[in-house]
Amino acid sequence: MRHPLASSILLTALTSSALISTQALATDLSYGQGDFYARMGVAKVVPESDNGNLAGGSLSADVDSDSGFAFTLGYRFTDKLGIELLGAQEFDHNINLKGADGSSINASTSELPPTLFLQYYPMGGMQSRIQPYVGIGVNYTAFSDEKISVDGADLELDDSWGAAGQVGLDLVINEHWAVNASATYADIDSDVSLNGDDIGSVDIDPWVIMSGVSFRF
Repeated sequence: MRHPLASSILLTALTSSALISTQALATDLSYGQGDFYARMGVAKVVPESDNGNLAGGSLSADVDSDSGFAFTLGYRFTDKLGIELLGAQEFDHNINLKGADGSSINASTSELPPTLFLQYYPMGGMQSRIQPYVGIGVNYTAFSDEKISVDGADLELDDSWGAAGQVGLDLVINEHWAVNASATYADIDSDVSLNGDDIGSVDIDPWVIMSGVSFRF
């Protein structure tokens, strides 16, 4: 026959354990209203192929990829809706200008592409280690340090405004940390001038693939 005191102690221990587990689950996994967070990691900027024609079609542009450190800052104003600002170090791109006769001219530029998103979290407020999200927003890209391998030539790329879209996923580890991965598409088109004369535009339109960690405050 089971002792009443032992049964009572066992029942109390099981109840307390269940309560603590439930509280820990709610604390660790629930993404929701009022959360501030930062994401950081490595991002690779991959421009689309065939980046446009310049100088009346006599030159075709090919923009290379680059990788670097990127970070975001975000806030959830409801369980399922939030905003996020994407920032990064400058990305450096080599630009190969190919002539119709097979000749090639080397050029390069640096770009800084801050992007602001409105995000939707379908699992927001739920107890789930998997927290996907999608976002739509606007990108501003500032170009600098343009160079071209033509003596005495001055190359310039105008700054760009365009739409951006995003898909991402957080895999929650604990109350503060998660593993993060995301893919962002940005509409980046820049008017190009050489020695002050307009020679066309370059369509970069990259995918930005980012992986790293997320920290929730």
